[in-house]
Amino acid sequence: MTLPAIECRNLNKIWNAQSHAPLQTLKDVSFCVGRGELNVLLGPSGCGKSTLLYLIAGLDEPSSGQLLCDGEPLQGPSPERGMIFQEAALYPWLNILDNVGFGLSLQGIGKAARNAKAMELLEAVGLQPFWDKKPSELSGGMRQRAAMARALCMNPKVLMMDEPFAALDIQTRSKMQDYLIALWQRSQASILLVTHSIEEAIGLADNILVFTSRPGRIKTQIKVELPRPRNPRDPAFHQLQDHLADLMADEVNRAFAEQESAHF
Repeated sequence: MTLPAIECRNLNKIWNAQSHAPLQTLKDVSFCVGRGELNVLLGPSGCGKSTLLYLIAGLDEPSSGQLLCDGEPLQGPSPERGMIFQEAALYPWLNILDNVGFGLSLQGIGKAARNAKAMELLEAVGLQPFWDKKPSELSGGMRQRAAMARALCMNPKVLMMDEPFAALDIQTRSKMQDYLIALWQRSQASILLVTHSIEEAIGLADNILVFTSRPGRIKTQIKVELPRPRNPRDPAFHQLQDHLADLMADEVNRAFAEQESAHF
């Protein structure tokens, strides 16, 4: 039997657990990420989606529960688990080619080999003509394409993406989703992507994990069986969109009610 790429078992995360006001952000979260699957985490703000990515990336530890990678307990960060943030977080003093190959340089890969790999990925995301530009010379969408290329240059088995397209305009966001699907199919990495957009979730996901309001629990998991490329005008797309909107409505209302009560 093939082991899942990532497995979460009864995961809990409590901030300031020893204080007079502990805050539980994740509660009893259990799910598996199959190899090569694209999973989307969908839920209201503050429900722990980003926290979960940080735990899987090894950048923080759960309060209780188990996290397994390839069937083994997950222990700290690893090049096999990449992370892409809302901001591209490129090094401003390096050109795009050196940014994409930076991780390989830390592994001691020679300049010629890492440049060849980086250039291959820049070509895949349409940035080869801009290899010698600094991040400040690129648009927001181009910087995020470079960030995707940099993450995939390390050949990660699992890639976490925390609302990577949230700051982009609608047209650029749509093109970025196309680039992501192409890169994902090329790399065969397992992906966990956080979004607040129901349309984006349906357009990208093999599986959608719908989270409750805080403390975040998995309300339901939905397998998306629409053929790719997905057409947002497809009646089946709209049917699933309406279903997810209904699932999300109560959770969003609860999240806002909690925020308002905490404020006042």
